[in-house]
Amino acid sequence: MRILWTLPYLPWPTTSGGRTRQFHLLRAMAERGHRITLLVQSRSDLTEQARQALEPWLERLIVLPRRALKNPLTLLALTNPAYPTLTVVNGLAPRLRHEFERLLEEDWDVIQIEHSYSFQPFERALQASRRPFVLIEHNIESAMGICAELLPLWVRPFTAFDRWRYRRWETRVYAQATEVVAVSQRDADYISSMIERPVQVVVNGVDCAHYEQISPALHSQRLLFVGNFEYGPNVDAIEWALEEILPQVWMSNPAVRFAICGHALPSSWKLRWSDPRIEWQDFCQDLRDLQRHSAIFFAPLRYGGGSKVKVLEAMAAGLPVVTTSQGVSGLDVENGQHYLGSDDPADLALIISQLLSQPLRFKQLSEAARTFVCQEHDWSVAANQLESVYAQLLATSRNSPAPQQPEIFGRSAK
Repeated sequence: MRILWTLPYLPWPTTSGGRTRQFHLLRAMAERGHRITLLVQSRSDLTEQARQALEPWLERLIVLPRRALKNPLTLLALTNPAYPTLTVVNGLAPRLRHEFERLLEEDWDVIQIEHSYSFQPFERALQASRRPFVLIEHNIESAMGICAELLPLWVRPFTAFDRWRYRRWETRVYAQATEVVAVSQRDADYISSMIERPVQVVVNGVDCAHYEQISPALHSQRLLFVGNFEYGPNVDAIEWALEEILPQVWMSNPAVRFAICGHALPSSWKLRWSDPRIEWQDFCQDLRDLQRHSAIFFAPLRYGGGSKVKVLEAMAAGLPVVTTSQGVSGLDVENGQHYLGSDDPADLALIISQLLSQPLRFKQLSEAARTFVCQEHDWSVAANQLESVYAQLLATSRNSPAPQQPEIFGRSAK
């Protein structure tokens, strides 16, 4: 099939779960013979390294710059009740809109839009052409948990207003898509209740073969967390861990270390927490060396959405996972069988301390989680699901009229 695939960021390097998902699905679909044109609006320039990583899997790669975050147009549009924050940041982009309109003049078997917040530049053209398209939602922004008490008082009214805008925008975009796809069944059920029609699932995945030779090191007494620290829930997870959980772990086992790895680590953290048992690691493209020298993947996430690629990668590497209910959101796993978890900091500290002294329990968790991930979340599983969505899209577009097109918000925004 010829596929026009749009993204609001470059999928390389894979510094976040979303980028990891996009890169591996692009590669998997290309390996199956699909011919993909990738249209990207990016805040960062296309490096030669990114070009070399992406172009082998693409028929065409088109990268357009995104305007600066503090551009006056962005700041002014944030007051528009029609558009939530991420839609403003990634939308109102004439150059992207014109490029998309030009591409729509070609024949495509599939048009695939990633993230409802990126949809604004494509809306008019899709309505005018009545072309069927797939909308893939990674996080339902209006339903994502936030820690309101951590926000300044003056920000909280805007946050509530923005969630209201997200709800309206998401409902609007989902209604226009021929097929809507979520990354978990829980999200699919939620979206389906919003638009009163079925929503399909394409799971987040992991390259299981890449991690199959990893054996975690229980004797290392080392906890590992990996994340993109431009993402608020990851920042909160580390602050919660270092303020409330690790001090309790260290009371019972002072030899435990905590390795924190990821993109955009705040420089202030090294001064705020100067304990030598905390290891600060920058973003690492290949996590295997870190994984084989760690004992537990510790993901104390309290907020967020979707499903967590970092947790799946840890399970594929055989690392027992200690986390919260949010850390395994969207995954069909059982506490005590595939992971150990609690939402209470004292319980999490106790779980970590006990697991580090239980080799048999450690091995059981490792094997059960690895088996689950390889059966249910290998990227080949996700690629099969995505091809099923394409088949449904083609069948629907042949047999049904295009979805009803609602009136356009913000007609004055050209």
